[in-house]
Amino acid sequence: MRKFKTGTVALVFFATMSAFATKGKKATNDNNLSGQIYEMLKDNQFNADQNELTAEVKFIVNEKGELIVLSVETKDEVLEGFVKSRLNYKKVQLDNVAPGRVYEIPVRITA
Repeated sequence: MRKFKTGTVALVFFATMSAFATKGKKATNDNNLSGQIYEMLKDNQFNADQNELTAEVKFIVNEKGELIVLSVETKDEVLEGFVKSRLNYKKVQLDNVAPGRVYEIPVRITA
């Protein structure tokens, strides 16, 4: 009887851990708006003299699920153009995103 209880507790523990592990990965990549933006910006060809470039991006999501960039606050004009070209009017998944609401996200690109 003792082996049965130990086995049951171990089974419940592993089932719970695998459920949390799967939930975390899916939310990070598929449903998270910042994860989708990361995917859009990750392939870049910056040869920056600095170690990193930063920007604050303000945008809204329209009813069609497209990002509309309102502003990119940065000191680097090349980064501003890059962010606008990669994000403006690109489709995103609308899970937990309110159309018409202004969002702000920091962007950091390291060389």
